[in-house]
Amino acid sequence: MSESATRIGILGGGFGGLYTALRLSQFPWQSEQMPQITLIDKSDRFLFTPLLYELMTGEIQTWEIAPPFSQILANTSIRFQQDQVTGIDVKSRTVQVQSGDTVNYDCLVIAMGGDTPLNIVSGAKEHAIPFKTLEDAYRLGDRLRLLEQSNQEKIRIAIVGGGYSGVELGCKLADRLGDRGRIRIIERGNQILSTSPNFNRETAKSALEDRQIWIDLETEVTEMTADTLFLQYKGKIDPIPVDIVIWTVGTQVSPMIQNLSLAHSKKGQLTLNSYLQIPEHPEIYALGDVADCYDQEGNSLPATAQVAFQQSDYCAWNIWASLSGKPLLSFKYQPLGEMLTLGVDDATLSGLGLKVSGLPAYLARRLIYLYRLPTFSHQVTVGLNWMMQPLIEGLKEVVS
Repeated sequence: MSESATRIGILGGGFGGLYTALRLSQFPWQSEQMPQITLIDKSDRFLFTPLLYELMTGEIQTWEIAPPFSQILANTSIRFQQDQVTGIDVKSRTVQVQSGDTVNYDCLVIAMGGDTPLNIVSGAKEHAIPFKTLEDAYRLGDRLRLLEQSNQEKIRIAIVGGGYSGVELGCKLADRLGDRGRIRIIERGNQILSTSPNFNRETAKSALEDRQIWIDLETEVTEMTADTLFLQYKGKIDPIPVDIVIWTVGTQVSPMIQNLSLAHSKKGQLTLNSYLQIPEHPEIYALGDVADCYDQEGNSLPATAQVAFQQSDYCAWNIWASLSGKPLLSFKYQPLGEMLTLGVDDATLSGLGLKVSGLPAYLARRLIYLYRLPTFSHQVTVGLNWMMQPLIEGLKEVVS
């Protein structure tokens, strides 16, 4: 690689950042064009977040959904730096990191994700558990184990938010806890899964009802303590005893991103053109939670793995095209449907003309996500493990 190689900095190793880096490394670069790609993330592992729920029921092991970046990038020219980004100077084209280093770039991809806003309700920051990272899952798992090992008759769990995360997590925890679980979902709107296809919503409602999960609609959390949640419904506030509160509502752009001297949306996201670039700085791209992105009809796109996955393809192409004299492509989102896990061996799938629920949807979801794991070698390793697992369990039953 020549000293004059284009320096591409990618901030964030989630779906947007990692998959952009991998696709960039696969393009047919001329030897003199090969860029220097640096991926920066505060964690040492990539996290396949759509399968994080399965950790709660033991259906998935950590190594399957959280491989180290060193393993993923082993056969690429991508340089990984584990560090916390503390600042971006768009004028000097530099990135400051917590270790004190300064990373220079010619092209920058901002895909750092967002934070769960716990500062909007008194007591939430101290007592609620978000569910977005591997550390969140470990924290929840540790808390559940303590309660499971106690003499407490019922384990009372409140999940704030009736969106995808709240519903999927509720079903998984109900299957894990069985009759000991007392789970309620608190949603400020008038229905759960407000943006879901009707088939998925109705299937999810049935799954929640079957598991005796209580749903509080048009209800808001006003305050929480270590063992009490205060809920407001039609002007009346009631205290509810709880053992665990899980917060699944909202995504907040970090103050560092919001303070950049760039155009932002009302939510603090970075304003983009159709090529996923910052208009006043076309050398900077933004993906995922930090990006104010729209589909072809002008509808705001949610910060989901599916959106970030598709954005990474366009971002990688446009960076390569801009450096190779090729035309850039306007981002066109293709909705491929929606999948929800609804407990152990249970799911719902709606999209591309299909409506499937139960075990077939569960297996289809597994296969689709297996295909989307970041590298072929990891797909093979995980796939073989999934195939062998029923055989291993069967042998254990025979032996016992």
